[in-house]
Amino acid sequence: MNCKKTSILTILFLSLSISSFAQFGVPNLLKYDKRAFHFGFMLGYNQFDFRIASKPDLAEYDSLMMVNTRSLSGFSLGIVTNLRMGKYFDLRFIPGLSFGDRYVNYSIRYSTGNEVVTAKNAESVYLDLPLLVKFKSSRMLNNLRAYVIAGGQYSFDMISAKKKRSPMNGDVVLKLNPHDVQAQVGVGMDFYCTYFKFSTELKMSFGFLNMLVPEENMYATSVTSLKAKNIQISFIFE
Repeated sequence: MNCKKTSILTILFLSLSISSFAQFGVPNLLKYDKRAFHFGFMLGYNQFDFRIASKPDLAEYDSLMMVNTRSLSGFSLGIVTNLRMGKYFDLRFIPGLSFGDRYVNYSIRYSTGNEVVTAKNAESVYLDLPLLVKFKSSRMLNNLRAYVIAGGQYSFDMISAKKKRSPMNGDVVLKLNPHDVQAQVGVGMDFYCTYFKFSTELKMSFGFLNMLVPEENMYATSVTSLKAKNIQISFIFE
């Protein structure tokens, strides 16, 4: 079993173990939903990726055959601030840090006939500032609520490669802009435990900005657009 499958199974097991204490029995935290503000923290497992658009015809590059992307696993940390806007609506601000990698793969065929995949790593540490609206159901089985979320997020890459220089060995660094604006949508479930509320959440993010810095090399000019596409599973304690 590979590392990705092990991580997902661990996440699901942890979620089910905690939620099993909140599903049945007498209602917990009866005054919780009437409070104006809630605070907490978030732990997340993420996968960063790109929505890539390359030139429709790569024939001008004699050796370049194909360009695609590969996502990698990372993690996120955040501080939760929740404002109650009504019985079924909340406004949520969850500033945090997200750590992750992704690769842009270039399939290159050399004059010898050998085909080699050259991978350009895009490592990032994002400062995320999301503002989300949460629409939640009534309580089910006393201690459960389903919900959906939607909103936007500004992200700043604190280790952006935009200003990095390519190393002296001739290897080319794929440079990215540090700023991004994203739309976010997701679904989740609240579990009211005896002393706290635990939530599991699945969220998708789609970037609006082209993050690629244009440069005069094959790796940059063969790609017309790189936009963020991220998925995150979050565990939230409030």
